[in-house]
Parts: sequence; structure tokens; C-alpha cells
Amino acid sequence: MACLLETPIRMSVLSEVTASSRHYVDRLFDPDPQKVLQGVIDMKNAVIGNNKQKANLIVLGAVPRLLYLLQQEASSTELKAECAVVLGSLAMGTENNVKSLLDCHIIPSLLQGLLSPDLKFIEACLRCLRTVFTSPVTPEELLYTDATVIPHLMVLLSRSRYTQEYICQIFSHCCKGPDHQTILFNHGAVQNIAHLLTSVSYKVRMQALKCFSVLAFENPQVSMTLVNVLVDGELLPQIFVKMLQRDKPIEMQLTSAKCLTYMCRAGAIRTDDSCIVLKTLPCLVRMCSKERLLEERVEGAETLAYLIEPDVELQRIASITDHLIAMLADYFKYPSSVSAITDIKRLDHDLKHAHELRQAAFKLYASLGANDEDIRKKIIETENMMDRIVTGLSESSVKVRLAAVRCLHSLSRSVQQLRTSFQDHAVWKPLMKVLQNAPDEILVVASSMLCNLLLEFSPSKEPILESGAVELLCGLTQSENPALRVNGIWALMNMAFQAEQKIKADILRSLSTEQLFRLLSDSDLNVLMKTLGLLRNLLSTRPHIDKIMSTHGKQIMQAVTLILEGEHNIEVKEQTLCILANIADGTTAKELIMTNDDILQKIKYYMGHSHVKLQLAAMFCISNLIWNEEEGSQERQDKLRDMGIVDILHKLSQSPDSNLCDNSLEPSVSSPTSCMTRQNLHGSRRK
Repeated sequence: MACLLETPIRMSVLSEVTASSRHYVDRLFDPDPQKVLQGVIDMKNAVIGNNKQKANLIVLGAVPRLLYLLQQEASSTELKAECAVVLGSLAMGTENNVKSLLDCHIIPSLLQGLLSPDLKFIEACLRCLRTVFTSPVTPEELLYTDATVIPHLMVLLSRSRYTQEYICQIFSHCCKGPDHQTILFNHGAVQNIAHLLTSVSYKVRMQALKCFSVLAFENPQVSMTLVNVLVDGELLPQIFVKMLQRDKPIEMQLTSAKCLTYMCRAGAIRTDDSCIVLKTLPCLVRMCSKERLLEERVEGAETLAYLIEPDVELQRIASITDHLIAMLADYFKYPSSVSAITDIKRLDHDLKHAHELRQAAFKLYASLGANDEDIRKKIIETENMMDRIVTGLSESSVKVRLAAVRCLHSLSRSVQQLRTSFQDHAVWKPLMKVLQNAPDEILVVASSMLCNLLLEFSPSKEPILESGAVELLCGLTQSENPALRVNGIWALMNMAFQAEQKIKADILRSLSTEQLFRLLSDSDLNVLMKTLGLLRNLLSTRPHIDKIMSTHGKQIMQAVTLILEGEHNIEVKEQTLCILANIADGTTAKELIMTNDDILQKIKYYMGHSHVKLQLAAMFCISNLIWNEEEGSQERQDKLRDMGIVDILHKLSQSPDSNLCDNSLEPSVSSPTSCMTRQNLHGSRRK
């Protein structure tokens, strides 16, 4: 009984079980094989298009009996094939039906059936497997459990056009990620499927095309192989381009465009190749037209967004192709009151899925505006665009909210828009609301955008600070997700740039010294670098430097020592030396360096380092310590002279490297030079 429906459903269905349904199942147990065969055929006719009848038969135990007959050596091949057909029909019912079939272990039974020499039975098993595997409730891993299955399916590809169609469809639905791609690739999927693109059967060509799209997605190995495959004397990319032509079915155009897009993104085809610029991109823009069906417009926009995402030139070309930016605005008006849809079922479907259009539009706008200022301006000037994005931030669909945040993040890279449109629409308010309670995937993008809104020239910075952003961001730095830790500390770094003492004190209080030093030992390099950047920005302006070092000096000096002694790269050590240079700029804080011989020896060591960046950073520390105009400068100069640091400065002044030569100085200099960098680390935009 393991394969029956769940109890509540079973009880409701049982109450409706008819005598005729019982009759169908009873006939499966007849001792006469011919009567059993006729009973299966009659059952097949009874369940076609009748979900109620399918559920009844499942509850009455038809599935275990059908599987038993299918596996019996004594059963005729005709009976086995008819059993597979009925099981396939049952699988075409509800998801609960498929779950019941899976509970009865239908997949191993059908896979065993593929070993039969009878083609009709094999085709019936494959057709049923196709139906089961294309259901969302079926784990695709079931295809890969037995290592002998994939190679056998490759062999069966040559048996008939039906085996080709069903197997390709199974592959395209069960290939989810690099592990599956590798298994199929290693068993010769590319070579075995390539020739199917020239099949006389449209269904076979389409399923083969879909196979290549899932195999190539984010897979350089497969994509590099595909680009060199010959089929009847033509390279695969040339065949894909032919399938893009306007006279081909829309499904074929779209899938071919996806294949070429994925190969391009995987580095197998150049972004300036004519098959991308003149064929693939225009085809995907065509798919965004309001003449296309909803799902075609969604797939076209999302594929185009993926194609152009990393390439500035493709973004520019797309933005001026067929008025794309204006065309996408129609995605927010669908279906309109004057919609041409006359099919009521179609209209109902589209109303339920209209949010997918908005999601796709946001994704494509985000890619279009990723780099070019003029494109961002055109997007924002599209009618009610900012209002639509702000509305998208509060939609019920998580996917739409995520796409809206990504779109906003892309547009937030514009200094001009941060100062104007983002302020006019008070974008920071809904963004802060999103950050209060959202899944990690949204939090990562939303916090990235917050980094940009906290730049010093952003008018949104002050109201964001007043709305409790410090506590929120400090909380993000404690996340287990490295991307959230990076964004939290990055935003705090931008917040601290040229900030008032009160804001810096709030950051230190909310973050806590313990958490700050945990971040300085974080295994993620980006987290470490941004934490050092935060420290540099906190330790800027003399009164601020002295104030912070008076309360946290001991811990900060310990952290600096550990980093300079540790196995860190040049950039990390350069940032750490710059922190010391800022400390050396304090009035009282510099004594924490002068009284720490260990730190002074480390500075001396880096002055003689082979890397110029570290030499310069170490020199800035010394420069800030020895200015004549500051009280105690003579004593500091004397100590540094006794340590041999003055001799090193003298040698650097004679260095052939102009950077070192120009920035070295003798202790007698009484006024600052350009090398005396007292600046903190500027806030930076989050890409």
C-alpha cells in the first residue's frame, strides 16, 4: 500500500470509487492472459483525459499490478507495452498521481524494461519515463542512481525517432548543474545528439536543441567542444544560426538563441562575433515584442539580459535595437484593457503569470544599465519607471522583488541618479523596509545597493543613518553568508567616510571591538580588506584619531601587529600600513607608535621591502611622525635616527624609482610635502 495516495486524499477519492473502476482492476488478475490484455487496453481507454478515473484506479491498487505484469517474463511484449502506456497515462494526471507512481518504484521497473529487445516496449517505457521525469515532483537524481543507465540510453538513441525524442527530452529535464552536465558529456552526449539536429522530425530537432542549451549553460568545457563540432560539413554554431531565422518556429528561434548565448557567456564565442551581434541579439530583442506570447517575451528578455550582462558594447547595441527600452515598458501594462487576447483561458493564464513579465523586464533593465550612464538615464526617463521599481520592491513574489532590487542596484551606480531620481523618489525608504525581513538572496543585492546610497555625495545618506542603518549593517557583519558580511562592512566603510565623530562612535559601539577584530581575522579576503578600509575611515581627522585611539588604541595596535606579521598579500599589508600612517597623524595617538619599538621595527622593515607600494606606505608613517612643526618632533626624529630609519630615508631619496625618490624626505623638512597622505580611504561604489 506504500504507493497509494496520502490518507486525506485517499479517503475523499475512495468515496467516489465506482463499480466500473473496481471492475478494471479486477480484470488485471484474470488467469486468462488474453482477458488481462483486453482489460489493460480497456483501462487505457477509460483513463484518457479522466483524472478522476486515474485517481480511482491508483487508490484501488492498479499500479502495483501493472508493474508486476510489466516485469513478468511470462507477459507478452504487447501486454508489457500496454501496461507501460497505461502507467504513462496515469502519470499525466495530477502531481499526487506521480508521487504515488514514484512510491511504487516505477522508475527502476521502467529502466529495467529498456533492456528488452522489443522496440515498441522500449518506446512505451521511454514515453512513460519522459512523463514521470518531466513532472516537478520527480527527483532528477533518480536518472543517475544506476551508472549503467546513461550509457544504455546513449545506445538507444539510434533505435528510432521516438527513442531520440524521448531520451533527449529526459536529458534536458534531468540535466541540473555541472555534475549532470559532466556525466552526460563524458558518456558522449555531444557526439550522439549532434546529428539529431538535422533529423527530418521537428520534435527530434527541438529536443536535441534543448539538450544542447542545458549542456552548454555556464559550462566552458561543453561550449568549447560544441563550437568545433561538425554536422554534415557544418559547424554547430552555423546550424544554430540557421535555426534563428524568422521563418523558423518561435520555439526553435528562442532555443537556438539560448544555445548561442550560453556558448558566448562560457567564452566559446566572442561577444563581437557576427553570430552574436547580428543574429542572436536581434532575435532575442524580437522576442520581447508585444506580438509574442507571454512566455516567449519572458524567456526572450531573460536570455537577452544574461547575454549582455557583462559586455558594455552589447548593452549599447541592445539599447538602440528596435526601441527596446520603450518596448520593455509594455511589460508592466500586460494584459491591458484593450488586449488582443480573445481566448479566455489564455487571458486567465496570462493574468496569473503577468508578474513574470515584470520580473523579466527588471532583469533586462538591470543588465542594460549595468555600465553606461546614458542608458541608465534613458531607463529612468521611461514613463513611471522609478515608481514601477519602487512598487516592485514590495510585490508578493520574491522573484519580482529580487529583480526590482537588482534593477535599482544597477541604476544606483550612477552618481547623477543617486543625486536626483533616487532622492526624488525617496528610494531609501522601501529599500530599508526590504532589508528588515528578506531572504538572503534579496539581502545580498539590497545591501550592495545600500553601499551606494551611503556614498558621501548621496543625499540619501543622512536619512538612512537616521533610520537605524548602523545597527542593521552591524548585524549583517555577523552573518554566516560571506557576501552579507562584505556588504555590511562595505556600507559601514562608506558611512564612516568624512563622517562626524558621533557617527563613528555609533559604528564602534554597535559593531563592538570584539566583532571588529573577528572581521580582521575573517577568512574571506574581501571582508578583511573592507574592515581595514573601515578602520582607515574611522581613523581620520586628528581629533577623531586621538579620541578613538584613546579608547581602543591597545586593541587596534595588536590587530595591526598581527596582520603585519601574518601571511597576507601586498594589498592587505599596504592598507594596514596606511592605518598606521593615519594613527601617526594624530596629536597624541602617534605616541602609541613611538612607544612601541616592535611596530617601529616593522615600519623600518617595510621601508626596505622589495615592493614599492609597501615602501611608500611605510614612508608615509615616518613622514607623519617627523614633521618639524609638531610638538616633540625633535625627540621623535632623534629616536628614528638612532634606529637607522634616517639612513634608509637618505637611500630612498637617491632611488632610481621616481615614486620613492620624490616622496622620501629628510628630518629637517619643516613643512608637509605631497607624499604626506593624510587621507582616509574613500567610499567606493558597490558593483
